[in-house]
Amino acid sequence: MVSAIQEQRDIILDTIKSITRGDWKVLVIDEFTKKIIDNVVKEDDILNENIANIERIEDKREMNPDMDAIYLLSPQPHIVDCLLADFERRRYRKSFLVWTALLDPQMRRRLDVSRQVQEQMAGFETLSIDYFPRESHLITFRDPWSFPILYHPACNSLVRDHMQILAQKITGICVSLGEYPKVRYYRPRNPNHEASVLCSHLAKFVQDELDAYAKFNQNFPPPSSRPQGILVVTDRAMDIMAPLIHEFTYQAMAHDLLPIKEGDKVFYKTVVNEGTAQEEEKDMEIGEKDKIWVNNRHSHMKDTIEKLMGDFQKFINENPNFTNADADATSLNAIKDMLAGLPQFQEMKEAYSLHLSMAQECMNIFQHRKLPDIASVEQSLATGLDEDFRKPKNLADQVVRLLDDENIGPADRLRLIMLYIIYRDGMIQDDIQRLLAHAALPPQDAEAIANLDLIGAHTTKANLKEVRPPTQPLFPRKTVPTAQNEEYALSRFEPALKLMLDDITKGTLDQMTFPSIRPPLDNSEELAAQSQASLRSAKPTWARNRMSTVENRQRIIVFMAGGATYSESRACYEVSRTTGKDVFLATSHMVNPALYVRQVSDLSEDRRRLDLPVDRPKPKAPSHLFVRNDPPPAALPAGPSRLGPMGLPGGPGRQGQLRGPGPPAPPQKSPSYSNANANLYDRPPPQPPTAGLAAMSMNSGSGRPIPLNGTNGADVTPSKGKLEKKSKYKEDSGEKKKRGFFSSKK
Repeated sequence: MVSAIQEQRDIILDTIKSITRGDWKVLVIDEFTKKIIDNVVKEDDILNENIANIERIEDKREMNPDMDAIYLLSPQPHIVDCLLADFERRRYRKSFLVWTALLDPQMRRRLDVSRQVQEQMAGFETLSIDYFPRESHLITFRDPWSFPILYHPACNSLVRDHMQILAQKITGICVSLGEYPKVRYYRPRNPNHEASVLCSHLAKFVQDELDAYAKFNQNFPPPSSRPQGILVVTDRAMDIMAPLIHEFTYQAMAHDLLPIKEGDKVFYKTVVNEGTAQEEEKDMEIGEKDKIWVNNRHSHMKDTIEKLMGDFQKFINENPNFTNADADATSLNAIKDMLAGLPQFQEMKEAYSLHLSMAQECMNIFQHRKLPDIASVEQSLATGLDEDFRKPKNLADQVVRLLDDENIGPADRLRLIMLYIIYRDGMIQDDIQRLLAHAALPPQDAEAIANLDLIGAHTTKANLKEVRPPTQPLFPRKTVPTAQNEEYALSRFEPALKLMLDDITKGTLDQMTFPSIRPPLDNSEELAAQSQASLRSAKPTWARNRMSTVENRQRIIVFMAGGATYSESRACYEVSRTTGKDVFLATSHMVNPALYVRQVSDLSEDRRRLDLPVDRPKPKAPSHLFVRNDPPPAALPAGPSRLGPMGLPGGPGRQGQLRGPGPPAPPQKSPSYSNANANLYDRPPPQPPTAGLAAMSMNSGSGRPIPLNGTNGADVTPSKGKLEKKSKYKEDSGEKKKRGFFSSKK
């Protein structure tokens, strides 16, 4: 299968290779770009492409006027300041500018009017790499602040610009994958929250960005025999329950129960060489390089443990000296020498030890915290069916009994109460307080429950007499038991994203709930697209000697606004495996249950306490870049003679074309950065620079904001909501009949 990690890696290395062309150059990066590069490329791989040195633009650096430089930079104002300081001092001979995303028109003009820039710039290119592939089919933006910006009532003024940035990043993913997809989005059936229009607006922004990129890049999308891809824009409101449920597949369970460190990389602290003189605590990285992790992360924990123990036993049998306690000292010394000379075996031994330790700790917590009992009730609440696929009975009594169990901690109690209230489609306030008091939870936990309204839940009812029509599930649940072992009865719940993907691959996804920005001409078009190759396959048959099955797989990209769960990531891999398609999940950040509850709780916090990047002081260029201790050297001649008339190498880069310094790109709408991550796409100018080009807007001649209505006759008219603030929420749902622990009916 295609890998988002490999795609981004190839873009970076191919771009560097197309510029160096065998000549040695310096690579200059910034802090943010370094994170992008380190995520997918080894430093040695870059140095092997005729890069003499890698330098940080914010750092103090030696003058190097005899060598050309490649600047690979993020388009931030303070980075442009750093760049102009370098040009002012003529730090390098000639410079090739490569941006991770489109430079804001105002910042671009600063470069265009600089005489030093025009004299020293040898090329200009924009890539589409302002994102972080975490796995082969999982991409994040490392932006947990996206959740409060989209859902916090005090952040309404930030939503439009943030959506524009999200749209640019999503478009970057599509461009990197070579996809110009059909765009669909989630439209809630009976919305009751301000952010209910989030997906429709965001999908429209993405469509506009894709259209603009295609307009200015005639080679996009590249020729392909794949059917046209599909992009579905959805958000956390589509499945409020998924982040609260205990999952028992390895990856999801580990991120829920274990103290895994999340950062630029993922680490788990464990003891290695236990019981030996070399025993030590060590932070072990968990990622794509860890084959044991990759092969087992989506398996049920029962299967994972069996596989780990079987594989480890096989490893011991094949290498008996590693565990032969009866061996004499000579043999033990020989083993130590062997381990020192064969580090790959030590790494393998540590890897098995890591995952056996993680799996065992998960199972210890599973038993100690009564997770089987909790999960049994959770599954009934989430699916609306018991283990026999019938309507569950006495759920209130089961919930109260679990809240009485001292082995069940506060976090699990709160999750259970939240799930129960969502299942009930709201309760009167007195009953919610009664539940919290019975669970011995602090009063502030009521905020987390109430804030679920902001992402589409019904949590309260005005009184006992309020009657709501029963809420229909987004996707019909299976009502016939499937053949399954008893061990998997606690994993009956399937996230809505999985059911959505099932319908997409069958061509039966509801057009009312998941409309297209540009609806198909007729009902058969969607089904036809599933079986026919795209008209994009204009490349003649002789143009490529081989065409693998992988290249023919249709690509589906799902963007989950507000954060995605590991169960949703697993669903994408499962659908990819069973349908012969490539399904990619993109999101602002990954959420585990603890983070989700905390972020929902924070939706009632004062905005000043959220520490949003947009509210922090803007970064500035370091002052040392502007200290001049020596006069700038005279301008040196341009680079090698084989460069073209505009100082270009003799061919285009992978995603864009290197350009000379003269013609400015047509400016387009680009909002201010909230976390230094805007992502639009530079366009090669079709004409020489003119005053008219300088004033162009990509959206309209007047540079007006992007309209929110549909395009090309599409019937896409988002209702007023988060972007045009609603005053109150409406409540609309049903209630039960009997009374028991609560005043309200059940």
